[in-house]
Amino acid sequence: MIIATPYENGEICQHFGRAPQFKFFDIQPGKETQTLIADAPGSGHVILSQFLAAQGVNVVLCGGIGQGALVGLAQNGIDVVPGISGDPDKAVQSLIEGTLKPDENFVAGCGCGCGGHDHHDHERGSCGCGGHEHQEQDHGSCGCGGHHGGGCCGH
Repeated sequence: MIIATPYENGEICQHFGRAPQFKFFDIQPGKETQTLIADAPGSGHVILSQFLAAQGVNVVLCGGIGQGALVGLAQNGIDVVPGISGDPDKAVQSLIEGTLKPDENFVAGCGCGCGGHDHHDHERGSCGCGGHEHQEQDHGSCGCGGHHGGGCCGH
């Protein structure tokens, strides 16, 4: 099994789509876990989903992640455990041991941590959703979690 975490400064990066690196864990029964850190090939859920699928990833442990990334990873057969923070080595070990506890308050959305305001409250593009004006978009078409009327994170 191959597990990946978005990676930044020795911890799980809390914004999946903007992670500068990924840490990979190759877990084989009876063998020592092999790890590798690789630079992300860019940003955004399409590029990253394809990149992780090409690496043979089965599971992603991450912090914040948008609906588009969740869908992209699922379409590539990759399971996601969101709401994870801290040391990726400890998180993977907890997953293996069956003791991993994701943040119960995690809500999939755009990953901007907006808490339910309208995207037009941000400066253009500052939420990390691609720099377009959300109020001009159809329901959920930007991949930010199915907002209606410009709201974020399903609110």
